[in-house]
Amino acid sequence: MNTKFNFSKIVYLAFFMAFSLSLFSCEKDEETEPEIDSSKTGTVEIKFDNIAGLNDLTLGEEYTNAAGETFKVDMLQYYISNIVLKSEDGTEFVVPQDDSYFLVKEEDVETQHIQIPNVPEGNYNEVTFTVGVDSLRNTKPVSERTGVLDIGVEGAGKEMYWSWNSGYIFFKMEGTSTAIEATETNPNGNFYYHIGGFGGYDGPTLNNIRTVTVSLGSDAAQAREEITPSIHLVVDILKAFEGTTQVSLKEYPVVMVNPYSLNVSENYMKAFEYHHVHNDGHE
Repeated sequence: MNTKFNFSKIVYLAFFMAFSLSLFSCEKDEETEPEIDSSKTGTVEIKFDNIAGLNDLTLGEEYTNAAGETFKVDMLQYYISNIVLKSEDGTEFVVPQDDSYFLVKEEDVETQHIQIPNVPEGNYNEVTFTVGVDSLRNTKPVSERTGVLDIGVEGAGKEMYWSWNSGYIFFKMEGTSTAIEATETNPNGNFYYHIGGFGGYDGPTLNNIRTVTVSLGSDAAQAREEITPSIHLVVDILKAFEGTTQVSLKEYPVVMVNPYSLNVSENYMKAFEYHHVHNDGHE
């Protein structure tokens, strides 16, 4: 008996069977993928993960911007609103405006996970949103600005509103930098970037409302009644200091209601990038 031949034959057959099973498994997975039922809805999550270059953003940690200045972030928060999900077939789901305002805070992990309910089943591969608060909501009666837009004494939006300027702060970042010369009024080298401005009530003023569209490329968030996909976006705060304009903390330690804020908002709108999507409920 040729035992060598028989052993080789057995190994070959075992390999062939394993390969066939793997193909069958793949085909089975494809076959069991839940079909789209347009009469059903599900929930889509969008996660905003703040980073600084290649590192996860940590409050109090030191980073270096494009101008070579070291700095620490003590506070970071921004409004995300007017979300639109676009599916592979071109149809769009516009989140009802009253339910489309979110305040993302670096200090509060829960706020970084935005839940969008009642999304028609479909495969969504593009998301559009506003960084800030639109002019219509800025000018609505205070009673119609609830949730994260509440500017009352205990309101969630109180610290993101200029009462003296009647408007929301869209993007707020504060911290310290050794590049900022210490003065009697600013001994610790603090910087304050409070970016807002919706275009004005009666006449044109600063308008820092920015719309961002992020493509998922060949990926798709599979919204189903029993599947909650999670779209993971990274937000690189270093981009606020580079891009169309290289921003120096030494030259501009305070940027609020002035024309230079347009440069900062043009920069940070490019900070929002797609990273990955999970359709299995994992992070």
